[in-house]
Amino acid sequence: MNDRTDPALLESVRALPDSDPAAPGPGAASRSGPATAWLDALNPAQRAAASWGERGADSRFRAGPQLVIAGAGTGKTAMLAHRVAHLVLAGVAPERIALLTFSRRAAQEMIRRAESLVGKALTERAGGQRHIAVRLPWAGTFHAIGARLLREHAEHIGLDPGFGILDRGDAADLLDQVRNEQGLSSQRRRFPRKETCLGIYSFAVNTGWPLERVLQESFPWCAEWGEELRGLFRGYVDRKLAHGVLDYDDLLLWWDTALSDRMLAARIGARFDHVLVDEYQDTNALQARILLAMKPDGDGLTVVGDDAQSIYRFRGAEIDNILGFPACFDPPARQVTLATNYRSRQPILDLANAIVAEGARQYPRTLRAQRGGGAGMPRFLTVLDDRAQSDWVIDEILRQREAGVDLRRQAVLFRSAWHSDGLEIELMRRNVPFVKYGGLKFLESAHVKDLLAVLRWADNPRNGIAAFRTLQLLPGIGPATAQRLFERVADAGGSFDALTGIEAPAAAGEAWPTLVELLRSLAGPGIGWPAQIEPVRSWYQPVLEARFDDAAVRAADLDMLVAVAGQFESRERFLTELTLDPPQASGDLAGDPLLDEDQLILSTVHSAKGREWDAVYLINVADGSFPNEYATGDPAAIEEERRLLYVAATRAREHLYLVEPLRYSTTGQPRYGGDYVHGARSRFLTPTVLACLDATPLAGPADVETGAARYARGGPTVDVAARLRARW
Repeated sequence: MNDRTDPALLESVRALPDSDPAAPGPGAASRSGPATAWLDALNPAQRAAASWGERGADSRFRAGPQLVIAGAGTGKTAMLAHRVAHLVLAGVAPERIALLTFSRRAAQEMIRRAESLVGKALTERAGGQRHIAVRLPWAGTFHAIGARLLREHAEHIGLDPGFGILDRGDAADLLDQVRNEQGLSSQRRRFPRKETCLGIYSFAVNTGWPLERVLQESFPWCAEWGEELRGLFRGYVDRKLAHGVLDYDDLLLWWDTALSDRMLAARIGARFDHVLVDEYQDTNALQARILLAMKPDGDGLTVVGDDAQSIYRFRGAEIDNILGFPACFDPPARQVTLATNYRSRQPILDLANAIVAEGARQYPRTLRAQRGGGAGMPRFLTVLDDRAQSDWVIDEILRQREAGVDLRRQAVLFRSAWHSDGLEIELMRRNVPFVKYGGLKFLESAHVKDLLAVLRWADNPRNGIAAFRTLQLLPGIGPATAQRLFERVADAGGSFDALTGIEAPAAAGEAWPTLVELLRSLAGPGIGWPAQIEPVRSWYQPVLEARFDDAAVRAADLDMLVAVAGQFESRERFLTELTLDPPQASGDLAGDPLLDEDQLILSTVHSAKGREWDAVYLINVADGSFPNEYATGDPAAIEEERRLLYVAATRAREHLYLVEPLRYSTTGQPRYGGDYVHGARSRFLTPTVLACLDATPLAGPADVETGAARYARGGPTVDVAARLRARW
């Protein structure tokens, strides 16, 4: 992969005519002419944000800090891509643009669009057919860019440039080793398990809160173990350093800490003329500090986000980052609001506007539909119970399907994954195929972790987690033998030659010498990347068949790894990017996806962010779900729940349904207890919000409706006297 752009591009840019919008002079960004025709696809607000800045007397293009409030469905991706293209066309070298996103796929989409835009614009100006490839080498996730910068400046911060990166599962395992060694697993009182310990550590790192506050506000049942947890985390940090590895959170923590040195911060910041940040509402305290350390005066800094879609507080996201961004600079950052929505009908947007307007703190905005109003308001259905909810939703889904709306263009959304349990059973009973998002992540699959462990150990011989997993893939090798073999490699300075001549347990057979030879070849200069992954895949195939009954299914994931490897220029970049932003596995679906012509989508609202469907059904819209019961008593959490409802509503293009059960079945009640409780109407459904909904008083099961109809007709419905006589 070539990280540099064709030099002909910059030469063409320097030859742009004086009518270019980047030319110096007041109001330059708003002028229109042949040189700016490629911007005509944008609306005025998008255009203003994309073309912000001007070229100075020294011919360098400069722009002050800018905040773009991009409401749901307002085309922020198109705006950002045009912003990148505008910078390149204005003479900014692509390698001096940093584009920070929250997924590698988002960065790739920006690059694809920007490349197309730049090529089209330059072709038009040149008056002929010419393809110019644009490469943005510093476009990627915060964590991926952080990893590259840490390797580049490792010698200045006391870090081994060859450090490995632990995925969350490996980080939890390493933390568990330290936990056991410190005797914390043998307490007479319940001590938090490894996943909870890692969650506490991660939340403390990302929020910057003291451990005491984290325990008090987010993990109150662990508060008594404050000192023990502090000692555990110290041991965990020491173990990571000894193994030459960083976990996911360390990439931001080390980056942020490194920037505390003003000279290093200035050096890193100076390599980028412009820094663009997507989904700024999802940044945590570390990410906000990193940006301000790199660009303390905001020069060239543009952040894009929507405070109304800030819904990841549980991951450490801080809404104050976007709400307080303008005030970080003097004068305050420029603000542009994108309010033209290209996704939903206006009645759906009226509901979304009403929901978010009642929040405590937000930037003012009113979404306007580019598509017009269409027919009908969003519907609000009140049903008897969960069973009636499932029946009504499925009936409506099938009705929409017959009306031409494919199942895959319809989605059922819910606050928590278990809310769809009853619906899933009924969907299967009625032969409606579906997929549910929220299953295992790709790198949590055992077979993928196995294969990557071999590559990770070869890449970093100090990585004990990868070494132990690799060695114990062989029959007859347990923890003690794995430890002895790992120490032998470490004592030899990381050379796998130290394993030659060692007799492994007989059960390992020929797999042992083959593994040793494989590791030696991977660590040596003989095999280049990506050719290295093929011999690893071949060596692992018999292991895969021996360890898993569904080896054929899992092999598809490994074949995908081999195909993906060719997209990266080195093993290190492959392992880093794959760990930080893994693709979806073939088994990354909760539930068994049926092989069918079409499939309904089930998803939590969190997983649905960034997606859209023609018809959306939001179930269990009641207090306890919206807002979630755990948010009670925390004003900030309640406000995030309100934003979550807004996100759910804005996923719909044509049809939106909110369903409210009157009662919920309960389990585990005392002997004389009831089997259901009544639900409470969501506090978010205020009179103003309800005025935007077409409310249906009751949609219940067929037998309830039939009974109601009989009563309405009058006359006896049960002949009690006849039944009493029949008893005798």
